[in-house]
Amino acid sequence: MKHIQPLLLPLLLLPLLFVSCIDEETYEDTATGNFEALWRIIDEHYCYFDYKKEVYGLDWQEVHDRYKPHVKNSLTTTQQFELLSGMLGELRDGHVNLSSGFDYGRYWRWHEDYPTNFSDSLLRRYLGTDYHIASSLRYKVLDDNIGYVYCSSFASGFGDGNLTDMLSLLLTCDGLIVDIRGNGGGQLDYAERLAQRFTNTSVHVGYLRHKNGRGHSDFSPMQKQTIDPYNGLRWQKRTVVLTNREVFSAANEFVKYMKCFPGVTVVGDSTGGGSGLPMSSELPGGWSVRYSACPMYDRDGRDTEFGIAPDHFVSLTDDDFARGRDTLIEFARQLLKQ
Repeated sequence: MKHIQPLLLPLLLLPLLFVSCIDEETYEDTATGNFEALWRIIDEHYCYFDYKKEVYGLDWQEVHDRYKPHVKNSLTTTQQFELLSGMLGELRDGHVNLSSGFDYGRYWRWHEDYPTNFSDSLLRRYLGTDYHIASSLRYKVLDDNIGYVYCSSFASGFGDGNLTDMLSLLLTCDGLIVDIRGNGGGQLDYAERLAQRFTNTSVHVGYLRHKNGRGHSDFSPMQKQTIDPYNGLRWQKRTVVLTNREVFSAANEFVKYMKCFPGVTVVGDSTGGGSGLPMSSELPGGWSVRYSACPMYDRDGRDTEFGIAPDHFVSLTDDDFARGRDTLIEFARQLLKQ
């Protein structure tokens, strides 16, 4: 085999480096430069333009032309941040954020305009003081022999040993409630790890695609997502998953997985969505922007960016709250007793 001498490598790489440099647009650290850089980053890498144009008529070029006249290099840093955050808000995406040293631009209307259908005080009543804790999991056996697990987040890690210990304690229960209300997501690995305990076979749960070009429609072919059963203790009885609008991102995916399994029923409100895997880039001024870059779909190829509907829509009522009852938990208990 013929080897290239090390001293020749820099010369051979020079044309590639030159092409790379002239191919990338550069922007100054000014209000105008940061505006144009941000718009371009989203234009080339965001993954939901076609879907959101269909749903509510999003036109990213129109957004640029509408915000551009307000961009002046005389703007203060705070005014620049507010302007750029407002432009990103046009995407209606909870995974799109602008981060600076003094603020965090976000779009939270995906849950702010809806009832929470959840109460910390009611949760404490049901858990009591003798519940078990494993990372973000809190669990116990309710007085009617129904198992109850509250999973507040997929950001905190729990291992296979934690899940085995939990299911061992709940093994003799007549059914199981998995409550993920308020779970804003975290790591997909933890959502998958928990879901693996509810299936005995490999199950096709959805699809994903990768952005592979700068065009709004440049994506790889659909790739199947599959959940394989855990090689150990798994739950074999009926399960109810409780959801609300604050279920987002990895928790949204967890609901997508669980709806594919037999014996699982989802109760509550539609989830908040957030089905795009996020990536980050940096603006000339050093601010960081996060955006959805890899879309995921359910097993029928439908987008779940704006949420997943439950099997039963149930809301927390004022009357039940006044009586110290959680409407969703009580509905789930009745389902599991049938």
